[in-house]
Amino acid sequence: MLSKKNLHLALDLTFNLVLPWLAYKLAEPHWGEFGGLLCSALPPLLWSCAELIRHRRLDALSMMILAGIGLSLFALSLGGNPRLLLVRESLISGLIGIAFLVSAPFSRPLVFHLARAMAKRQSTDEAGSDFDEWWQLQVSQRMLRGITWGWGFGLTAEALLRGWLAWHWSSERFLMLSPFVSYGLIGLLLLWTLWYRKRFDVCDTEAASKP
Repeated sequence: MLSKKNLHLALDLTFNLVLPWLAYKLAEPHWGEFGGLLCSALPPLLWSCAELIRHRRLDALSMMILAGIGLSLFALSLGGNPRLLLVRESLISGLIGIAFLVSAPFSRPLVFHLARAMAKRQSTDEAGSDFDEWWQLQVSQRMLRGITWGWGFGLTAEALLRGWLAWHWSSERFLMLSPFVSYGLIGLLLLWTLWYRKRFDVCDTEAASKP
């Protein structure tokens, strides 16, 4: 029996990987490439709306979901060019990556707000106060700022790669393979984040042990 966490991951992959490709395959013979791409956008959009309703909070993460939906709808309104529909998600991740890079020099980069929102979701409102206290440490600020730079460059590179693939691959091939590219790059970013945090902790431990 699947755990709650594994079930959520399975649904996430289904709505963002399997159903878009299946919707395109079923719709394309009847409504052409443009209609197929329109249908392929529906499962991820429904999943994003369901996640927003489930959390019932308009925090930083939910605002990013709403921004993604808005940008997708804007891309759909630009006309019947299928390539514009294929790059809609690249536009979203690219803009988020740029937002990370722009916020990195600020006193509170974007990762600070995302991490604080996640901390409050996982516990009570007291978690927000605990996080604010943790943020006062210089080591915490350096770590989150470094993560902000890393995700900014990573998401921007992912958007550029997906954009290039959208213009050079067929629509069916892109819909079938591009999610693996995205999940692969996001997976690498997550592994890098874990390595970075561990390396940061080791460096600080060694520094603290010196007389």
